[in-house]
Amino acid sequence: MGEFEVHRVRFFGLVPAGVRCLACHPRGARLALARTDGTVEVYNFAANYFQEKVIPGHAARSVESLCWAAGDRLFGAGLDGAITEYQLPALSAARAVDGGGGPIWSMVANGSGTQLAVSPGGSGSGRGEGPAVPRAHPESPQIGCEDGSVKIFQVVPGGIQFERNLDRRKGRVLCLSWHSSGHIAAGSVDFFRVIDVTSGQTLQRIMVNHQVEKAKRECVVWAIALLSGGTAVSADSFGRVQFWDWQKGTLAESHTVSTSAVLSLAVSEKEDSIVVGTSTGATYQLQLLPVKLGGQEKRWVRTKPFQFHSHDVRAVAHSPAALISGGLDAQLVIRPLLEKMQKKGYDAVLRKFTFPHRRLVSCARKARLLLFQFSQYLELWRLGSTEDTGKDGEILSLCQMPEHLVQLKSKGPEHIYCSCVSPCGTWIGYSTASRFQLYRVCCDGDGVSLRKV
Repeated sequence: MGEFEVHRVRFFGLVPAGVRCLACHPRGARLALARTDGTVEVYNFAANYFQEKVIPGHAARSVESLCWAAGDRLFGAGLDGAITEYQLPALSAARAVDGGGGPIWSMVANGSGTQLAVSPGGSGSGRGEGPAVPRAHPESPQIGCEDGSVKIFQVVPGGIQFERNLDRRKGRVLCLSWHSSGHIAAGSVDFFRVIDVTSGQTLQRIMVNHQVEKAKRECVVWAIALLSGGTAVSADSFGRVQFWDWQKGTLAESHTVSTSAVLSLAVSEKEDSIVVGTSTGATYQLQLLPVKLGGQEKRWVRTKPFQFHSHDVRAVAHSPAALISGGLDAQLVIRPLLEKMQKKGYDAVLRKFTFPHRRLVSCARKARLLLFQFSQYLELWRLGSTEDTGKDGEILSLCQMPEHLVQLKSKGPEHIYCSCVSPCGTWIGYSTASRFQLYRVCCDGDGVSLRKV
């Protein structure tokens, strides 16, 4: 083998975008993921969780919640107050509809995939930020909004149409759950309520912090889920996962799983397993198990804690064969459920997606240049050089330090999707979702300038 130099590039200041929300496809074939920069990714479970699609982010579009509806149609909603449908074959946002209630915090679908419900988070008491709460198997959506209302939208060919408002109450609606029985649970600050979809009226309003002696602090219900048999599950900022008989308004079980907030919650299709994510980076599984071996009475038991993340776990999902979590550390973690595996092979391996699946660095070998791609700008650097020689593994001192030549900012709100620099270093090109730009690199003495072609 010939000799070659290895450059330690420590000047690429990439800050990966954290995971904001997750949505499992109802048939369990795909996983949709949204990041804090508005990027939406789709993973294929059948192909070893391969990342098959990436829809670039947009500076004016945030995504707090994702939802599959009407088969393979994917919808997103965020703090810009719009509901966006994504055109997956074209990797773009196809159309957007104003939710009509301010920033949208949560969106879910009914079981048939024909309706959406959204929850604008109201202007009353509440916090400035709240994580989106993914649902295990949504099919027809509803949204929760900033004005404290829950709005129903009809999914129609070519878009969605506003249908009606459900009972509006004071307080920001942060999370939603739509059960097949025709009830919607809406979580807010200090309480959650259960709404009948047919009549649009609130059937029950339950305070979640009345049993806390020092209840001067607000208790934020970050996640909510409705189960069969009249059970509601809430996850709150006091670190509790609580099980309620919502018809009677009584607390059945309470599990303090963390000293900090529980931010996300997802339920399995059979409603016998729950996964929650916390602000400490830990995730927990709770399972419905018999009190006695072979007995009929069952209780919820916290069975498995996992520490795969270093920051807030803002999103979790529960597929038939795995627990899925995403955090602000930008990691997507898929942990297979070993009891669901027939063969202990490759499918049973823990998967952690910790790096971008797209090329963000382009090299001009002849010119010794590197092009770094960020969401809305590019940086062109010249590598350092050395005149020293040494043995294998030795660190050589530089006679010329790495040099930042130019920064190229993208015009418009669309994020840069891909970029490259020519091998000779005289051409730079990049593209967004709707346009392509080409520049010529001009060297003027010691300076470098760009000329648009």
